[in-house]
Amino acid sequence: MRGLAKPAYPAGAAQARPQSQSTGGLCRNQNRLIFVDDDDIYRNIVKAELADEGFFVLDFASGEEMLESLRTGAEADIAILDWGLEKTDGIDLLPAMREVGVDLPVVFLTGRCSPVHERLAFQRGAVDFIDKSRGTEILARRLRLIVHNKRQAPAADEFFQCGRLILKPKAGRAYWGDVDLNLTISEFRIVHLIASRVGDHVPYRQIYDAMHYAGFVAGTGEEGYRTNVRSAIKRIRNKFRECDPTFDLITNYTGFGYCWGKRAG
Repeated sequence: MRGLAKPAYPAGAAQARPQSQSTGGLCRNQNRLIFVDDDDIYRNIVKAELADEGFFVLDFASGEEMLESLRTGAEADIAILDWGLEKTDGIDLLPAMREVGVDLPVVFLTGRCSPVHERLAFQRGAVDFIDKSRGTEILARRLRLIVHNKRQAPAADEFFQCGRLILKPKAGRAYWGDVDLNLTISEFRIVHLIASRVGDHVPYRQIYDAMHYAGFVAGTGEEGYRTNVRSAIKRIRNKFRECDPTFDLITNYTGFGYCWGKRAG
């Protein structure tokens, strides 16, 4: 079995395997993956080995390069991230992907295999956490299983409607009647959360987690995140009121959170 732990590279190792398999045209039904690792030689070796396993690989030396490629139309079925990237660590890159609307399954391929790292990866939304020493065959099997399960999952509803509000989760678009509200990804998540729970009081912390991910910490003090939530709600209300000055469906419950629906009485 081929191991993935970083070897002592011989001269010319990056050219030791043919590269055309991973850089040529995409075959029908071929699994497409993104691979981010800042070790050029190691990345090229793994890329070539995954190409031998039938994957079409888009590889990047940094998270910034990967995000820019996704913004300009690159597509994939799954992403593999190294933990210790030079500019932005993989663990911080994952939420950055979500912030720009990229919802690919993410696998960490790393030598940092402590329970602490693994637990944090899953908390941030990773679907798998694989030690680099496990080998390409095991990695490929697990990647295929993740992609298969993703494709077999029931399709999300095409839209969600609550009164005049129409949400299109796949596109991340929100409409008030026929007017696009131009919500950001975070704003869309907030509206989707509270509108899907009409009449329920949604706590500040839960709204903040929807903006980022569970356990994200920001702001001053133990509950400083409330300021961020209030600011986001203010922006959202303003966007609704630009197209409907009478909008009043996001109500505040002081010290607790927000609710979709007019306050009783």
